[in-house]
Amino acid sequence: MQFEHLGARPRIHPGAVVAPTAVISGDVTIGEGCQVLHGAVLTAEGSPIVIGENVIVMENALIRASAVHPVHIGDHVLVGPMASVSGATIGDEVYLATGSRIVNGARVGEGSLVRMGAVVHVKTTLPPRTVVPLGWVAIGDPMRLLPAADAEEISAAREELDFPGYVFGLDRSAPDYMTQLTERYGAALARHAADRRVD
Repeated sequence: MQFEHLGARPRIHPGAVVAPTAVISGDVTIGEGCQVLHGAVLTAEGSPIVIGENVIVMENALIRASAVHPVHIGDHVLVGPMASVSGATIGDEVYLATGSRIVNGARVGEGSLVRMGAVVHVKTTLPPRTVVPLGWVAIGDPMRLLPAADAEEISAAREELDFPGYVFGLDRSAPDYMTQLTERYGAALARHAADRRVD
């Protein structure tokens, strides 16, 4: 299913194959030889998504660009089932395994492997050919690799990176933080009410 959002329509190379149950919304460009499988969602929420050539986006993967964080995915990339890429840049020949998460402002270097359930956190830069182990967290720039069991160090690093400030422009310590977040984000997402199916 393809949707026009904020006046922008998806642009899909005729040599790409998109499953009929995938959702492609807004300013999304999909290159030659790409395969977008059933249940995948590619949604450009104000910034573009650009997918290179010969990229495979597997079942139920989510690729989302925000108003201030576009997505760029290079060539010969595999985005595994239930993986998530939000406002990030992915180099060529990267493998994002099942359930991996790439967060806003992250940069994943060429030839890297993010294993199942691993996270590349906000504003983190993975050097080329980095392997993030199963369930581990890559965080910061310069990057640190931490096991998920090291929750205290991950939490401390997250505080320094200021996820809510960077992604939502909000101060987490404000007493009405969640009120502000849901009202602001809800108003932005409500723009989908005017979307128009184009396929």
